[in-house]
Amino acid sequence: MISKFFRRLHHKTPDLTSWGAVFIASISVTGAVLAARQLGWLQPVELAVFDRMVLRRADEGPDPRLLVVAITEDDIQTLKQSTVSDQFVAIALEKLQQYQPAVIGLDIFRDIAQGTGIDQLEVQLKKPNVIAITKMGLSNTGRLEVPPPPSVPVERIGFNDILQDADGVVRRSLLFGNLTPDTVLYSFALQLASSYLAQRGIEPQNSKSDPYLIYWGKAAFTQLQPNSGGYEKLDAQGYQVLLNYRSARNVARVVSLTQVLYGQIEPAWIKDKIVLIGYTAPSKRDLFLTPYSPSQKQEPKMAGVLVHAQMVSHILTATLGERPLFWFWPEWAEVLWVGFWAVVGGTLAWYVRHPVGLIMSVTGVVVIVFGTSFYLFTRAGWVSTATPALATLVTGGLVLAYRGYQAQQQQQMVMKLLGQNTSPEVAEALWNSRDRLLKSGKLSGQKLIATMMFTDLKDFSTISEQMPPEVLLEWLNEYLSVLSETVREHKGIINKFTGDGIMAAFGVPMVRSSDTEIAEDARHAVSCGMAFGERLKEINADWQRRGLPVVQMRVGIFTGPVVAGSLGGKERMEYGIIGDSVNIASRLESCEKDRQSSICRVLIAKETLVHIEDEFFVEHWGPLALKGKQQTVDVYRVVGRRSVSPSQ
Repeated sequence: MISKFFRRLHHKTPDLTSWGAVFIASISVTGAVLAARQLGWLQPVELAVFDRMVLRRADEGPDPRLLVVAITEDDIQTLKQSTVSDQFVAIALEKLQQYQPAVIGLDIFRDIAQGTGIDQLEVQLKKPNVIAITKMGLSNTGRLEVPPPPSVPVERIGFNDILQDADGVVRRSLLFGNLTPDTVLYSFALQLASSYLAQRGIEPQNSKSDPYLIYWGKAAFTQLQPNSGGYEKLDAQGYQVLLNYRSARNVARVVSLTQVLYGQIEPAWIKDKIVLIGYTAPSKRDLFLTPYSPSQKQEPKMAGVLVHAQMVSHILTATLGERPLFWFWPEWAEVLWVGFWAVVGGTLAWYVRHPVGLIMSVTGVVVIVFGTSFYLFTRAGWVSTATPALATLVTGGLVLAYRGYQAQQQQQMVMKLLGQNTSPEVAEALWNSRDRLLKSGKLSGQKLIATMMFTDLKDFSTISEQMPPEVLLEWLNEYLSVLSETVREHKGIINKFTGDGIMAAFGVPMVRSSDTEIAEDARHAVSCGMAFGERLKEINADWQRRGLPVVQMRVGIFTGPVVAGSLGGKERMEYGIIGDSVNIASRLESCEKDRQSSICRVLIAKETLVHIEDEFFVEHWGPLALKGKQQTVDVYRVVGRRSVSPSQ
């Protein structure tokens, strides 16, 4: 019966092995999350994770090669100028040049004269170590949208455009790009770094095999691709690199413009340094969000001149071998990375059955994903993080949902098909052992201590001869229904029907190992036997009114070791209980059939009596030789409970 049932179960539910379910779920989820990633749906999450990892890296402090001259709100108030005049800019440049800086970058637009001092400023702008700015863009007339100062040659001009992602955060640096098909412009930061490095004999070289690969000092610059790292569908026009930030607020030493004008600076801060001059005053609105912004509650935005300082430091530290450039996995490696974690999530969901264990395991895997990604990030590797974590969770959820669906379908069929043939307890035991059943088709034998019960009707053969078969069947079913209900009420199970009787067990299929549990099963069995007598009186009265035969019954009860498990072969199998204890209980029921002084005779052996003698009155029948037994069994008849007067 069991093997046939589980073959039916296989046909009713999807026939997937554990690895099959995990494989299908993993492939499906990997494809789905990669498709979502390719559509750009996961890019905001990946960028948010990128920002968190930038925040958690060690702050490297100021770059000793840089000095920032900040034009602050205090400078504007002191000079009484919302836009600093050419005269003050020229004075500042002149004072800085006295201390022999390597290069000066003027992050201030000077396409038109501001106040007085234009001639004085032009003199300073002609110095060969001064870099001026323009913007990457053409006006309607075909000229630069914001022209550079006319006295500065093109080789000392850099655009100061800062790229922002869709969320307004600066994570990339545009090194150079085509203004027109024939005109290339270089960034302000690149011009400053190039000038500084050229003075030290470090010049960039193009790769002969890859036009997008630039060897510069100890670094190999590669162009950012649309799908690099956590990006997807990135507008990668021009030669972009991922900006490797140095510090949240301390990228370089910062002095104010008035400090320079009043000579309040040390010469060592300037000599052989890269000096950047630009506005940090909030009123000028040259401010940008960075990955550090969430942690900077007071001033979340970084001034443009400081962002350029970050870019310059990025180039310098890479070319000099101090900090590596960001690297990325190729697309096939990203696919394997995501697919691997999807398999891990699905495998855990299939094999870890306990909810708490599953939650802890999946949480641990997600932590490992983020931990591994962060470790690679500290080594300048940016790989997708949210995508594999999502793949882990979704695959685990999908496998868990399939497992739940499969379990629900199987359990419903167990209770519907198997529960009709045996007790709910046996059905539950079979369900709990379904993995073994589906694999081997049988339940392994289980040793336990149980109390066995057999019942039989007195003179049933005579009664059956006097009744039509259809009436006999209905009458017998009424009787067996009462027995079944009574057994269940006393926490027993009916293992089989024996025509006019039953074989029941107390303590099966749940393992009962302690003395207290074994005694409880024995008391339940004896109480059940006594309850049979009360119920039989009721149905006899009803049968008598209906003109049906009235009966007496016999009950045999024995407590001892049994083995419970599958019996039969491949074509037919049932849940069986075997052992000498079963045989003794059966022999007690049929022992000395003529000695019956009550409507329901309940016989037990000494092995059961030791568990119930404080609760029941018994009549000692002495050692009796039971059929098929070489040794005698000490037999007792249960008379009644001690709480009431015994009736003979």
